[in-house]
Amino acid sequence: MSKVRVHNFAVSLDGYGTGAEQSLERPFGHADGRLMSWFAATATFRAMQGAPGGDTGLDDEYARAWGPGIGVEIMGRNKFGPERGPWTDDDWKGWWGEDPPFHTPVVVLTHHPRETLTMAGGTTFQFVDAPPAEALAVARAAAPGTDVRIGGGVETVRSFLAADLIDHLHVVVVPIVLGRGERLWDGLEGLEDRFDIRTEASPSGVVHLTFDRRG
Repeated sequence: MSKVRVHNFAVSLDGYGTGAEQSLERPFGHADGRLMSWFAATATFRAMQGAPGGDTGLDDEYARAWGPGIGVEIMGRNKFGPERGPWTDDDWKGWWGEDPPFHTPVVVLTHHPRETLTMAGGTTFQFVDAPPAEALAVARAAAPGTDVRIGGGVETVRSFLAADLIDHLHVVVVPIVLGRGERLWDGLEGLEDRFDIRTEASPSGVVHLTFDRRG
């Protein structure tokens, strides 16, 4: 059976995976770029932007694990875009332009399905109204035999953890305090009993936590 993985998921010291007041101009709300500044400095991120250079140390080692073995991603609607409720702008195709970085099928969880979007580079966005287990079945059917990445946002990762569907979880603790937004760990008491957990501190100031399912 393929694995279900989460990579490069950043949270603040107080557990927030995104800030409050998300908008088109501020995808991470009032957190702005602070949660992902460690990632933006890596060679992996710079290569995704078509730029040279970048850090090739510990942070990049974790960052580049994002892709190998992944055949499909599941994301929540709030990762796809800032709009809520029924779709009013069918021209919106995500934050990433005409050639998104996924290059795989992507299942977008939403209570308001729409037609599948086919993008450049092999990315397709399929919009599904389904609970985690059903969405996972849709994702696995789209890319049989490959691993499934749960890409976020916070509510989506939390719901898959609550449903006990995650095999590998990589969380990056960033040394900032946000105070408000969406918290990852709410309702997940005892989560640590399901996983072997490893921590590794980076010179950049972040701490990488990896959770791997026991047994």
